[in-house]
Amino acid sequence: MSEKKKANVHFLNARASHMNESLVVKMMAVAEAGGLDDIIDSGDVVGIKLHMGEWNNTAYIRPVYVRQLVDKVKALGGRPFVTDCTCLPYTPFASRTTALDYRLTCERNGFTTGALGAPVIIADGWLGNDDVRIDLPEGVILKEQYVGAAIAHCDALIVLTHFKGHPMGTFGGSIKNIGVGCASKRGKLNLHMGQHPNYGASAGEYYPDMCKGEDCSKLKQCLESCPTEALEIRDNKMFWHKERCIGCWGHIFASMCPTFLGMNLRDGLEATNAAIADSALATVKTVGRDKIFFINLLIDVTPWCDCVAWSDSQIIPDVGVFASNDIVAVDKACLDMARESPGMKDSMAEMKGALEQGVAKFASCGSILSVSENIQINTGVLNGMGTQQYRIKHAKKIPDLRYNLIQQPIGVPLRKALKLQWLIPADGFKREDEIDLERLRWPLEE
Repeated sequence: MSEKKKANVHFLNARASHMNESLVVKMMAVAEAGGLDDIIDSGDVVGIKLHMGEWNNTAYIRPVYVRQLVDKVKALGGRPFVTDCTCLPYTPFASRTTALDYRLTCERNGFTTGALGAPVIIADGWLGNDDVRIDLPEGVILKEQYVGAAIAHCDALIVLTHFKGHPMGTFGGSIKNIGVGCASKRGKLNLHMGQHPNYGASAGEYYPDMCKGEDCSKLKQCLESCPTEALEIRDNKMFWHKERCIGCWGHIFASMCPTFLGMNLRDGLEATNAAIADSALATVKTVGRDKIFFINLLIDVTPWCDCVAWSDSQIIPDVGVFASNDIVAVDKACLDMARESPGMKDSMAEMKGALEQGVAKFASCGSILSVSENIQINTGVLNGMGTQQYRIKHAKKIPDLRYNLIQQPIGVPLRKALKLQWLIPADGFKREDEIDLERLRWPLEE
């Protein structure tokens, strides 16, 4: 491909030794370089889409990044809101399956109106059924998709993504952030192959004899994980009402037992990866290609996603911040830089033999079945959403104090206060004149 046709991906690394090298400021530098200002017109209602973290997850994007984007949108004349959609009951104790649960979770994680400067709106409503249907004739596997109404109706969308691994999607970048995150509940069932004849959790066989029945300590949890009551114990064995199964995956992750883990899940996961990219196209189409912008933070790179209620050690060192108006290119750039990064000792990278540079980190450490990292990218190219051909453009650092709270040296405003109240006692502080510093420099023998 000629250089002219390559997408621009703007980048700055994660190193910092000055306040203008904060990752918050660097995020704004790559966003400005990539054309964030161009997607927002005065009066636009602007969604800021991100994953606000599962209950007790600790690797999700910190609210300070979001606040800076909120302030930027306001400066451009936009009306910002922070958004995500509800999730499926993919584990028995998922904390974001209703708008109420998600609001309680995100506020505990620091995403409050006061902190963000903008409201949090759960885009698909109370139960996740407030959505807009989008035709997808271009889709590789999905020919329609359902997008959360608040996202479908916004004027512009900033997609802020924590780039990391994922057990089902292999990696979670911008494609997954909107492909899964902007889909309503039925949109999520659609992309997870719910009731598909050939792919997904509701299409496979199961092994009832592997179930321990009443002897299983997780039986109650397993049965109660299914929202359609498709699981039943008969003759002390599992009986699965397949016609009731909507394919939410809750029964698989409820106990991780061989009754369902013996299913042929690989084809379903690969089909889901393709569907994630088709689903992302639905959001790009409904918002508009010239009204959507992507920022990836390749930091705190955990092997699994922010959907789980824990965060494992990161698998590679922090890399930096990326921005582009091409969703496929920005994810491909992150994949490539992650691949060329060394793995971290005492992490999943070491456990999976992925310490060397050049190893596919997320196929090795993220996917539960080592599903290829290429499927989301290839599907995004085939459905016309973007290109995997890109050029890295190193953004210029912000040279001034535009993203700093204090705009003049702090000594000036403190002068008046010190004239009113001097801080050092008239007789000085009570301290020793001299101590044995040499004694303190070495391990002390008791």
